[in-house]
Amino acid sequence: MTTPIDELLDDARLPTPARSHFDVGAALRRLARDAAKAQAPAQDIERAAEAAQSLIVVSRWLLNQPNAAHHVDRLANSAKDLDIEGAAVFACLLHLTGHPESAQFWWQLAAGAGHRAAAYCLHLHHRALGESREAKHWRRQVMQAPIAPWDLTDTFLDGICTFARYVGANGSEATGPTGVLEMEVDRLAEDGEDACIIVPRPDRRLADHLLDFARR
Repeated sequence: MTTPIDELLDDARLPTPARSHFDVGAALRRLARDAAKAQAPAQDIERAAEAAQSLIVVSRWLLNQPNAAHHVDRLANSAKDLDIEGAAVFACLLHLTGHPESAQFWWQLAAGAGHRAAAYCLHLHHRALGESREAKHWRRQVMQAPIAPWDLTDTFLDGICTFARYVGANGSEATGPTGVLEMEVDRLAEDGEDACIIVPRPDRRLADHLLDFARR
């Protein structure tokens, strides 16, 4: 026989929900997706750093190419004509001396005229900034542009990243701009009409210092 106390206890008892089936596979898939999302930012940062290192390597190569300084000299001394190779080399010099916006401008001038290496520099530049859409655009331009100092095949381009990692760990024989060149670029930027927004065309003074750099 039930008592009033038993009835009160029955009324107070919380209902127990029916045990649902636990889907192990779905849970593992959710964990995998969460892990992939957590890993993606780290991979993006690594790819951006790799692109930045590759851009330094390519820029130094272009700056140390035979006749690179002579092309910049032509760019400085021709007010009307654009020396395409000179524009690409000047862009690399600007990048290596801390003027990335100006470097992008001069790379775009060269790439727009068909310079493949300049287009590849733009690909790396945007990839380093995490701008994947722009990076893909310039990668396509690399394979279409007709002018290049090297045979820029897919194998070569993919190998650049591997070599850049080696350079980052062991250094490279390709030298960067001297302190004198850095000061000359800064002077040019300060003298520009756009107040350092875009570094203007190189002048004869900078070209002469670049020629001295090439003779070392």
